[in-house]
Amino acid sequence: MEQAEQNSKRWVISTKEEMRKAVIDVVSTASRKVSIFTHDLEPGIYDDPEFLEIIKRLVLSQTYARIRVLIADPSRAIKNGNNFVHLGRRLNTYIEFRHVRDDLRTHAEAFCIADETALVYRLQASRWEGIADTHEPAVAKLYGKMFDEIWLASEVEVEFRQLGI
Repeated sequence: MEQAEQNSKRWVISTKEEMRKAVIDVVSTASRKVSIFTHDLEPGIYDDPEFLEIIKRLVLSQTYARIRVLIADPSRAIKNGNNFVHLGRRLNTYIEFRHVRDDLRTHAEAFCIADETALVYRLQASRWEGIADTHEPAVAKLYGKMFDEIWLASEVEVEFRQLGI
């Protein structure tokens, strides 16, 4: 625990490339759980080959690994296809996608939480500016609680289910 705190890293994100790297850094710290709240599975972020490889290694190496993804507007991912969705189809025991209920789509933010300790957070999903931290349990738990509430109120996306997810 102290080791994680000592190796903790916090930084500001301002571009898509920085966001991609931050998501990879944060997800690579996960040992059992990743929670993602996204508006459209940001192309170039959640379908990046390096990100997908980390997710694949996590779920194949950990029996109890769980990847949960809440998507506010999945239409673009369904229409254009997404490699994360394809990976989820193959590893559907570990990766689950849900569509955020209409009345809960008031959240403008986007975030990714690893093991309730590390996170990448953007206040506005439409912008790349945000913050990342590899060890911030209090903030990660706060957003994790919000994620769980929305998760429980949301349903599996019908189109994803039709794809076999």
